[in-house]
Amino acid sequence: MSFLSAETARALAELVALDALHASSAGSTRRDDEETDASPLERLRGIRSLVAALEADPASLAAVREAMAAGRTWDEIADAAGLSPSAAKYRWAGDDDEIAARHEASRKRKRERPSSVPTELPGLSVSEAAAKLGVTPQAIYQRVTRGLLRAETVELADGRKYKRVFPDEGGTVAPAAG
Repeated sequence: MSFLSAETARALAELVALDALHASSAGSTRRDDEETDASPLERLRGIRSLVAALEADPASLAAVREAMAAGRTWDEIADAAGLSPSAAKYRWAGDDDEIAARHEASRKRKRERPSSVPTELPGLSVSEAAAKLGVTPQAIYQRVTRGLLRAETVELADGRKYKRVFPDEGGTVAPAAG
């Protein structure tokens, strides 16, 4: 009996078949009615399918648990998996419910967090204010600290925070002499 799940074994068998088809076509003459090679995209799909199946395969977790029971350290497990010790612990530490909850929380954060900075924020970013006033970002922070510029931190619903500066309000700030 294989230690791989049925889905992983199927993905591996499909990739091996694609590899054999590709290898046999390299040294043969082509007939028009015969499929002689898997397309590059078919091969890429096969590779990615196997990678995804291996990532989800419970055999990895079973091997980690066996290694822990045999007295192996997280450093050794991480090295064998090609991960950092903290990444290995994050992926495999705890019981099935803890692991599932951690992974679901991570997926939820990724779904809820857009990958770009929102454009509909009030005021200017520190960099934008610095460019407008002809000073460095550090000078903007100093002026905010001294009360010469108004700034506030805007927190979005997803938890991201942005420092926003309002150079046209409050104190008078002259651009730096250049």
